[in-house]
Amino acid sequence: MNLEIMQSQFGVRPSVSKAIPEFLLEMKEEGIRKMVSDHYDKIKQSEIYDIFPQDEQEFEDAKRHSADFMIQICGGPAYFNQNRGAPQMVGRHAPFRITAETRQVWLELYREVLMDLEKEGITERSLSSWWNYINVFSNWMVNTPS
Repeated sequence: MNLEIMQSQFGVRPSVSKAIPEFLLEMKEEGIRKMVSDHYDKIKQSEIYDIFPQDEQEFEDAKRHSADFMIQICGGPAYFNQNRGAPQMVGRHAPFRITAETRQVWLELYREVLMDLEKEGITERSLSSWWNYINVFSNWMVNTPS
């Protein structure tokens, strides 16, 4: 599976395509929650952990909020909107210094999780569509020049 990280350009917000519906069908809500949790567990051990909540409960809440968003964006129930309001992800990420390098690490950690999911039988087509979504949309979160 080819999961290359596209180059980030500060201030550029490329057009985004959501993951194919089969991604949610294959992963199911529980699988997406586990994927996000596994990703956050990797973040906790990484050099970008400092921009995430340091309080354990707040960190767990961030996992849940992220999973709610991911499920919703993949066509599942609108958990994020119900619990947090409209996503407005650029604004929600504004308080944090996110550079192209931060994004790079975030994606590298997601790539590890996706490679494990492929070994578990999630199809390359579904995983690639998810990767294409986060690879492009993550550019929108870069808010600090390198």
